[in-house]
Amino acid sequence: MNAQRESLDSMQHVAEVVVTQQLTYREVIPHQSLKGEALQRLSSLSVADALRYFSGVQLKDYGGVGGLKTVNVRSMGSHHVGVFYDGVEIGNAQNGVVDLGQFSLDNVEEVSLYNGQKSAIFQPATEFGNAGSVYIRTRRPKFSEGEHRHLRILTRAASSDMLRISSLWEERISASLCSSLNAEVLSSSGKYKFRYCRKNADGSVAYDTTAIRQNGDIWAVRLEGNLHGLFNGGGWALKGYTYHSQRGIPGAIVSNVWRRGERQGDHNSFVQLSGQKAISSSFSTRWLAKYAYYNTHYVNRDSTTRHVDNRYRQQEVYLSSSNVVELLPGWSASLSYDFRFHTLRADLPLFAYPHRFTNLMSVATAYNHRRFSIQASLLGKSIKDHARTLVSRKSTQTLTPALFMNVVPWLDVPMTVRAYVKKSFRMPTFNDLFYTDMGNAALNPESAIQYNIGVNYSTLSQPRSTRVSLSMDVYYNTVHDKIVAYPKGQQFRWTMLNLGRVHIKGMDVEAQVIQQLTPTWRLDVRAQYTYQDAQDVTNPTDTYYHHQIPYVPWHSGSLVVGVASDRWTLDYSFIYVGKRYNQQENIRYNYMQPWYTNDVHASYTLKWGKARCRLTAEVNNLLNQDYDVILNYPMPKRNYAVGLTVEM
Repeated sequence: MNAQRESLDSMQHVAEVVVTQQLTYREVIPHQSLKGEALQRLSSLSVADALRYFSGVQLKDYGGVGGLKTVNVRSMGSHHVGVFYDGVEIGNAQNGVVDLGQFSLDNVEEVSLYNGQKSAIFQPATEFGNAGSVYIRTRRPKFSEGEHRHLRILTRAASSDMLRISSLWEERISASLCSSLNAEVLSSSGKYKFRYCRKNADGSVAYDTTAIRQNGDIWAVRLEGNLHGLFNGGGWALKGYTYHSQRGIPGAIVSNVWRRGERQGDHNSFVQLSGQKAISSSFSTRWLAKYAYYNTHYVNRDSTTRHVDNRYRQQEVYLSSSNVVELLPGWSASLSYDFRFHTLRADLPLFAYPHRFTNLMSVATAYNHRRFSIQASLLGKSIKDHARTLVSRKSTQTLTPALFMNVVPWLDVPMTVRAYVKKSFRMPTFNDLFYTDMGNAALNPESAIQYNIGVNYSTLSQPRSTRVSLSMDVYYNTVHDKIVAYPKGQQFRWTMLNLGRVHIKGMDVEAQVIQQLTPTWRLDVRAQYTYQDAQDVTNPTDTYYHHQIPYVPWHSGSLVVGVASDRWTLDYSFIYVGKRYNQQENIRYNYMQPWYTNDVHASYTLKWGKARCRLTAEVNNLLNQDYDVILNYPMPKRNYAVGLTVEM
């Protein structure tokens, strides 16, 4: 298949591309990504673990294999981050948060992070609407001449009695049709030692002991099937996905209480279909369809609190059509329309039974020149909420524009300068609006404006043995009508209000060096640093006015150093998170110390007949540091893992 004209930037997932000339297309806003061998060599179990190595990211990790893991990009909140699985967004209208710990890296080919949006106008309207986006691309079968089947079995054993077994079966059905089936089982007791040390306001020690984390067990099974087909001028893909888990919710360690009675069961399934076709040399179309059903069972049998046993059932229907046309050489335009329908049911008393209709339409244009690239888009959203227990029906309409630019100052210097400004907003979730004794149906959407300017420099030596790249971005974000929970009345009930305003100033710096040491050994060094000043500017009379918002450090960064040959790999990774505060007031009592981890990963690959075997071993938190990402949710101390992968 010949490459499409560069301005269409259209083909994101194709079976094979034959490049007949060097393309000059540049991303308007470069993205961060980990893929292939580099992704597998990190001491990472889930997508959330991999995102720790990206700049501008704060990962909220509640500890253990089964603990909730959410991502916050540039301090704007998890609700402003879209998560896309093979090009289709994972929706959650109930609480707006996607648990990235549920997505294993076993069958993932690439994890990418975009600030603003992708540098492509040929995309669904939904992708224009987020302040940041995480893209998860799963492995697609690739067969050499004469190959018809691939098999892979992976086993991994680790601390906390963890055992993970997964298998992958890829089949070439015909020249234009292939399939894959991936299954995984995960089990862990979730038990690990931790130090519990807390001090009183006067600095005296309240608790200092070593305990074992309880009620953090998990049992999960994941099954994913894919069909990939090609036809003249395009292709299609069909995916079926199901995830089932039973887990304990370990809860916070407070008042010397080590065990909680909370448990959660998740039964999530979806099926999605995508297709793309080039109608002519200047016009292409793409369509998506998805149906998802999420069933959550929450139980709290803690004897010290009220007994809870509730089920939440969420359904989603998603349809999308995207079209792009090349108006002139280097100048293209697109028009996209998306439709979403969400509904939520629960067995709670006086539950509102909400459902939401969302219509999105985007128009975008892009121009690519030798010296500069420019991209502009306008997204219109129309959202209507209905609830059985409410007489009124609320509608919301918004327009969110964006402008991106990339300039090459000197043609003989491999440097680019980029800038963008974008407005985005997020709707209140069903929990924000309708949760019993807490929701507020009059909430306004939460809006954000992003300003960014950056520079990128990369070089490749003449012998093609050394590659150096360096990038830096400076940004300023504002979040208005931030949705926050406030107590009301003497009964300490909570309500949701539009009271928050946050101003965020930050800088991201990334550097990478790849050096070919010998004909068989390669050195890869990757480092990133983030500075963020995220201040609450809601009310000048508040005691925390102009204080750093909770859990956002001023300084953070990571370093990954790896050496690899045809058979051996050895990788060292370091993650650092500076001081931060766990409450709105930046006072001594709310202060949280910096933490860091050191991880080491090694692997050896050998051939055994027709099979390719890979042995892995890793040590995480090598220096046995005690730390919390979230207050009172201790993380594991030093822990170990070994694995074996067999491919045929």
